Amino acid sequence: MPRYIFAVIGLVAVSLSTTFSVLAEPVHTTNGPVPADEVADGSTLYDQHCAECHEHPAGRIPARSFISMLRTPESIINTLSKGVMRPMAKTFDAGQIHDIAVYLTGREPGNDPQPDIHANMCKDDGGPIDLKQPAWNGWGNDPENTRYQPNPGLNAEDVPRLKVKWAFAYPGIAYGQPILVSGRVFIETREGQVFSLDAQTGCTHWAYDVGTAVRTAISIGALPPGSPVKYAAYFGDEKGVAHAVDAMSGKPLWATPVEKHPLARITGAPKLYDGRLFVPVSSMEEVSGATPQYQCCTFRGSIVALNASTGKILWQSYAIKAKPKPTRINQAGTQMFGPAGVAIWDSPTIDAKRHLIYIGTGDSYTEIPVDSSDSVMALDIATGARKWVNQRRQDDNWLVGCPEQTTGNCPKPTGPDYDFGASPILDTLPNGKQLILAGAKSSVVYGFDPAAQGKLLWQRQIGAGSSTGGVEWGPAADGANLYVAIGDEGAKPPYESGGVTALNAATGEIVWHTPAPAAVCSWGTVNCSKAQPGGVTAIPGLVFASSWDGHIRGYAAKDGAILWDFDTAQTYEGVNGVKVKGGAIDMGGQTIAGGVLLVNSGVTPIQHPGNALLAFTVDGK
Repeated sequence: MPRYIFAVIGLVAVSLSTTFSVLAEPVHTTNGPVPADEVADGSTLYDQHCAECHEHPAGRIPARSFISMLRTPESIINTLSKGVMRPMAKTFDAGQIHDIAVYLTGREPGNDPQPDIHANMCKDDGGPIDLKQPAWNGWGNDPENTRYQPNPGLNAEDVPRLKVKWAFAYPGIAYGQPILVSGRVFIETREGQVFSLDAQTGCTHWAYDVGTAVRTAISIGALPPGSPVKYAAYFGDEKGVAHAVDAMSGKPLWATPVEKHPLARITGAPKLYDGRLFVPVSSMEEVSGATPQYQCCTFRGSIVALNASTGKILWQSYAIKAKPKPTRINQAGTQMFGPAGVAIWDSPTIDAKRHLIYIGTGDSYTEIPVDSSDSVMALDIATGARKWVNQRRQDDNWLVGCPEQTTGNCPKPTGPDYDFGASPILDTLPNGKQLILAGAKSSVVYGFDPAAQGKLLWQRQIGAGSSTGGVEWGPAADGANLYVAIGDEGAKPPYESGGVTALNAATGEIVWHTPAPAAVCSWGTVNCSKAQPGGVTAIPGLVFASSWDGHIRGYAAKDGAILWDFDTAQTYEGVNGVKVKGGAIDMGGQTIAGGVLLVNSGVTPIQHPGNALLAFTVDGK
C-alpha cells in the first residue's frame, strides 16, 4: 500500500459502514484563546476514537505528539472532512472535527496564514499551448515511464550553479509532482486545488478548486480538431473521480467516477495515450480494515480506460478476477469478505509496439489466495484483457495494524506489504532490445522480457526492504542504466537507509552505489532521516534524487559522485504573498524542462512537512 496515507492524521472511527457522506456543516473559524469546553470535547473524542492508534503508533501511524507539532487546525479539518481520512471520520459532525483539531494543535483555525489561491495572477494568458516545446508531461515524462529527460535545457556541468529562481506556497502542505508543458507549470494540492503557473515567474494563470485532494501528476493532451477547447489537463482525485479541465483556463470539461466502491481513490497518475486516458484505481480499505466492525474486504484494484474527449468509460479491468464473497465471521462478529485488494497506485506504462499496458500491483487484503498481488501485469490496450502476469510474492496479505495486532480483520498469514508501487519502466537498450524494469518495496529490482510473456531475466536485492518503502515511487532509466533510490528507513546491517544505486539495465549488475550522506536536517534531529524513497529523475550525464532530510542531490551518471547538494528545507518569500517553508522530500520526483528544475519540498508530514514548490534555474536567472 502507499505509505503516504499515514502522512495524514489517521483517525480511525470505532464504527464504519460502507456508505459515507460529505460533511456539509460549516466549521468554526474563530481566532483567539481556545475555549476550555472545546478542548475538553476534543480530548474526549480523541480518547474514544483515536488514542488506540496514535498513543501507541506502529509502522506508519503518526504519534499524537508529532501531529500536534506539525499540523495546522485547517489541515486536520480538511483531511477529516473532505480528505483521505473522511471515511474514518464518518461518525463525526463538523463541530466534533473542529474540536479534535483544536485539541490536537492547541489553537483555533485562522491563526496560520494560507495563500489566496488567486494571488499573483499573471497579466497575460501565456500564449497558445505548444506541445512541441520542451516538456515534462505526466508522471514519467513519456509513455514508457522512463523518468528520463533527454532535453533538459541545461547540461550536467551547469547543475552546481542551480539556484532558486522563485518559490510558490502551496495551500496546506506540498503534494504530488509538478509537470511543465509549454512554459506552464501544472500542480495539484492536498487541499483540493489544481493550479497552472508561469514557469519563468511563478505567477498564476488559473486555479481550479476540485473540492477534494488531488495527488496525481497531471497530463496535458490535445483534443480532436473542431473541439471548442484545444487542450485538456487530466488528473484523478482521492474520491476515485477522473477529471479533464481546459488547460488554458482551468474550466471543467468532464468528471467521471471510475469505481463505485466508497473507499476507492486515484493515487497513480492517469496515463494519456492515443485518445484514451488509462486510470489506475487504489483504495483506503487497508485503513478501514483496521477496525473490526468494518466488513472487510470488498475492494479490487483496477485499470479503467476512458475516452479522453468525453470521459466515457470504455473498459474496466480488475486485478482480481473473482468478485468478493462472504468468508468468515471475525471475533467482533463482523461478516468478512474476499478476495480483495491488489490496488494499483502506480501510473500505467504503455508498450505501443505490443499494444500492451504494464502495471505494478499491490498486496492482498485477505488470506484468500490471488495470483496477481505483488506482480507486474500486462493488459491489452484495446480491451483491458489480461495477457500475462508475473507474481513475485505470494501470500502478501496486509491491513493497517497487522501483524502488530492479530485479531479482528487481520489476514492469516500476514505478509510484509511489499507492493510494486513504482511504475514499471519499458526501457530500450542501445542494441534495440527492450526490457521491463521494476522495483518493489522489498528493495528487489527486476528485469522482465516483454517479448516472452514477462519472463524474469534477472533480479537484484539492493536494500533491506520495508513496508515503509524500499523502492517506493520510481527509478529512472536512460537506456544503459537503471537508477534506483531506496527508502528503507530503520534498515539494519548489512543494509542501511537511503542510497542511490545504478544497475546495468541489461543484466542487473551493480554499476555503482552511493550511500546516503548522513542526515542533516535544518529543523533538528526529530524525524530527521536519510531515507530516499522519492522518485528519481535522469538527464544526460546526471541523476537527481531527494531525501527525507530535505536535500536534493545531483549524482554523476557515470560513477555516482555527488555533484550538487541543496537543502530545500529553508524559508523563502513566496511569489503568491506568504512565507514558504521547505521540508522533507518524498513521493513524486523532481521534474525538469526548458532549463527549469521543479522540486516539491515538504511532501511528507510523517517526517517534516513544508509547503514549497521551488523552481531552480542556472544562477537563478
